[in-house]
Amino acid sequence: MASALALGVGTFLVALPFGSFLIRYLKARGIGEQIRIDGPVSHQLKTGTPTMGGIAIVVPATIVTALFNLIGHESVLLPLGTLLAYALVGALDDVSGLRRSRRAARGEQTSHKGGLLARYKMFWLIVIAVGAAFVLHFVFRLESFALPSIPTKFSLGLWYLPCAVFVIVGTANAVNITDGLDGLAGSTSGIAFAAFGVIALLQGQLYLVAFCFTMTGAIMAFLWYNAYPAQLFMGDTGSLAIGGTLGVVAMMTGQWLLLPIVGVVFVAEVLSDLLQVWYFKVTKGKRIFKMAPLHHHFELMGWSENHVVQRFWLVSVLAAMLGIALALL
Repeated sequence: MASALALGVGTFLVALPFGSFLIRYLKARGIGEQIRIDGPVSHQLKTGTPTMGGIAIVVPATIVTALFNLIGHESVLLPLGTLLAYALVGALDDVSGLRRSRRAARGEQTSHKGGLLARYKMFWLIVIAVGAAFVLHFVFRLESFALPSIPTKFSLGLWYLPCAVFVIVGTANAVNITDGLDGLAGSTSGIAFAAFGVIALLQGQLYLVAFCFTMTGAIMAFLWYNAYPAQLFMGDTGSLAIGGTLGVVAMMTGQWLLLPIVGVVFVAEVLSDLLQVWYFKVTKGKRIFKMAPLHHHFELMGWSENHVVQRFWLVSVLAAMLGIALALL
């Protein structure tokens, strides 16, 4: 545990100056966020803030893991590979969105708004998750799930594969949806990685403990620049990478049923989005929330952005405590 915590601190110290360099680099090239016009009016002031800040998480975490946690612990290649693969998909989406926004600003016609087409992005997320699921099942021989206070694990057989794909892709998209306020996705995901680091420690998976706290350290350094008012946004480069990797880590611990508890904010954000769309279609125009996902609803209720983030952060801490408590049973 001491070495894992030291790696977390070391990653923070590496990522902090790298984040500063990245902000200057992105600004120099005009790689700034385009804010959706149907969002809260206060967010329009954020237009132009450098995005693709997930690079400030992925690069330091990869370097530290490769140098200090890879030799003799080849299993860490799976979460590390997922981090890099999902970051690549997210980066392609971010770059595509920025190019399309620039063409639109010049008055050129564009086929659609945003980055990659949703079906293409989802296709690659699923392909990567299927690859990770096959490694989990056929290489690591994982096929079960655990329930609190019950020592026996329950085998799923080949049904483990679709479950793993669902968890990985679902978590990636959940963190992506949560990434809408300064510091929100970073703080909640950092807490989740720390929680699963403790769960991995209880199982003696020390290399996974080290990886989780490496991720926590990198995310905390990113939050240095992403705290309100944000100097840097993570973009899909960060949110998809963080979410997909968190899903893989949860699967590797066998305690993936605790992920909806530890990541309760992610679950609430996704459900609010799904319920809003469903209710809007069923009632032909009515809404449950003032705006979805959930963090925008509270903003329009009068909560400041800082209040929303801080209160969601507090909920995440309590949820992580509960998840670890259940893992101890």
